[in-house]
Amino acid sequence: MSHVKVKEAKPTHRAGKSSRPAATMRAFVMRRIGEVGVMNKPIPEPGPNDAIIRTTAALICTSDTHTVAGAIGERLNITLGHEAVGVIHQLGSEVVGFQIGQRVAVNAITPCYQCSYCQRGYSSQCGGMLGGWKFANTKDGSMAEYFHVNNAQANLAPIPDTLTDEQAVYCADMLSTGFVAAEYANIPIGGTVAVFAQGPVGLMATVGARLLGAGLVIGVESMPNRQAMAKRFGADVIIDHTKTDPVAEILKLTGGQGVDAAIEALGSHATFQACIKATRPGGTISNVGYHGDGDSVPIPRLEWGVGMSDKTIRTALCPGGSERMSRLMRLIEHGRVNPLPMTTHRFRFQDIERAFRMMQTKEDGIIKPLITF
Repeated sequence: MSHVKVKEAKPTHRAGKSSRPAATMRAFVMRRIGEVGVMNKPIPEPGPNDAIIRTTAALICTSDTHTVAGAIGERLNITLGHEAVGVIHQLGSEVVGFQIGQRVAVNAITPCYQCSYCQRGYSSQCGGMLGGWKFANTKDGSMAEYFHVNNAQANLAPIPDTLTDEQAVYCADMLSTGFVAAEYANIPIGGTVAVFAQGPVGLMATVGARLLGAGLVIGVESMPNRQAMAKRFGADVIIDHTKTDPVAEILKLTGGQGVDAAIEALGSHATFQACIKATRPGGTISNVGYHGDGDSVPIPRLEWGVGMSDKTIRTALCPGGSERMSRLMRLIEHGRVNPLPMTTHRFRFQDIERAFRMMQTKEDGIIKPLITF
């Protein structure tokens, strides 16, 4: 992707320091494909089953850069972002068990929990394929001073007093997505797993694999800072794919058999094909990478056993809901995982455009930038 064009926005100021109407807020938006900026928008209003959250902390995701590049088509002035926490500003009349001013986390995926997809156990696909992904897809996202949450009863997760906003915000996507990659990989106790790409999701997949009892976790990554982070999060071996063939190295490490599971956490044709090749017959390829380019994802025919290798390809979209969010926060609360080393950069919201550019180019070794409001 080429550099994102940032349109110069008109100066904005915080409420109480200017004549800006009280009913408006600042939002970081995709103006159109390839162009972002900050603009004023009305503060959203909740329906009976909804909530409005005043944002306190958020993270920028690489998928936001894919969206701006046009991976899901044109979006005009849609607010970006899907990783945020904050305090309840307004509640719909039918929402019970919460109160104004309460700290809450909201997952990147906000299903309705009523449609046939949700009731069949695929809530991330709420209403149809990828339908649970509403923020910055079918509605304004959470990278704004306030954001709207549909079906709040099921999608608001109280943040324990023992956790900071920065800790809790990692549960919105990185922990949920990384861990589901490991959960869907069907890793046997003491089994072998290769995690291709050690970005934020891959790093959390590495943690998830260890938590689920993997005996050997292989990280595939070329960037030195991410290699070091992968070791810190539990990878036993690191393979630099720019220096050696990762499939050949994985086969060598596993006595020529291949791994029990391979996790694709990047979203590229090369890594997906390597996952197929590196997985033993009867194993699982777990894909959570965002494949933002091309019309198809090729499968290497022979290594797929010409379609008969008993290799399972499982895909996932970040699971949402308050139950999962509460369990993820419990893991942080009791020391099973500490995501904070992934916060390599911190910005105030007024510097959001610079943070986004850095995330797009991966400048200065950025892994996750924390945005505070």
